Amino acid sequence: MKKYDYVLVGSGLYAGVWANEARKKGKTCLVVEKRDHIGGNVYCQDMEGIHVHRYGAHIFHTSNRQVWDYVNGLAEFNRYTNSPVANYRGEIYNMPFNMNTFSKMWGICTPQEAREILDRQRGAVTGEPKNLEEQAIRLVGTDLYEKLVKGYTEKQWGRDCKDLPAFIIKRLPVRFTYDNNYFNDLYQGIPIGGYNVIVDKMFEGCTIHTGTDYLKHKDYYDSLGETIIYTGAIDAYFQYQFGKLEYRSLRFETEVLDMENYQGVAVVNYTDRETPYTRIIEHKHFEFGTQEKTVITREYPADWKEGMEAYYTVNDEKNQALYRQYEQLAKEEKHVIFGGRLAEYKYYDMDKVIASALGRIEEIGI
Repeated sequence: MKKYDYVLVGSGLYAGVWANEARKKGKTCLVVEKRDHIGGNVYCQDMEGIHVHRYGAHIFHTSNRQVWDYVNGLAEFNRYTNSPVANYRGEIYNMPFNMNTFSKMWGICTPQEAREILDRQRGAVTGEPKNLEEQAIRLVGTDLYEKLVKGYTEKQWGRDCKDLPAFIIKRLPVRFTYDNNYFNDLYQGIPIGGYNVIVDKMFEGCTIHTGTDYLKHKDYYDSLGETIIYTGAIDAYFQYQFGKLEYRSLRFETEVLDMENYQGVAVVNYTDRETPYTRIIEHKHFEFGTQEKTVITREYPADWKEGMEAYYTVNDEKNQALYRQYEQLAKEEKHVIFGGRLAEYKYYDMDKVIASALGRIEEIGI
């Protein structure tokens, strides 16, 4: 008989759902977390009375009523609506692309005028798009591509749009209404008090080891638990035996400013190529803060190297083929459940992570 029913490797939302559901069934959990705090990328740090999203903006949105009810059972959510703006060399445009964007870009006011301009510009690309640039122009025309897509995307991926595969941009939302709500989902908001409220509730009653690398002490932690819930990088678990999967990373610069309001909105994307960061986040706006000071974070994309945080999976054909090899090995690990963004090598929105964990629990039981 082992000491714990579950050893949870990592403490993001996937592991949190397992911990929460296990506690309801009277099961015991040990959490092993490499960072010095729990919560994964949704962790918030209190600065000047502001809940700072330490690892980038996290806005909860979903159309899944089960997931929305689940998170609202953990915390009350506010009415925050994501309405970012784009800054192109000092010109401000609303996102996602909608009638406000088109009116500013072309000095027009009707959907018909916008459709005519877009249709004309989309014709610049004929035949099957061969790269991301051609795909983007086919979707949104040349003006929107040049000002609002090209520079941002090249910074994000670290290469020219002509050298990126077309499938990266499958769609770019275009709305012919004056609607700045970025998401189409039915439900949206930020937990009142920040994401730590949810995280603390999820891991309540667990034994927690922070600042600990599970893979360096794998045999020891495996000996403590009946089942391992592994949410780390799948290639690292198997000691990179087929090679390393690729990721993109981020670097954050956070600053306290002695002013009440820096940019008037939570997120501003900088879409020119010359500005080195992709966006600035002003955290107080997520919760309609009225503090005397404000906290901003500049977000810089970075090439990922081993030891850095992996934020975005590079899901091209080469990496997907490599992941499938690791996936086969994972199926042979009978006492280990692999789940979450890094273990499944998949870009996951928060609601999809929660739905995935709930689905797996329902499938195999706790």
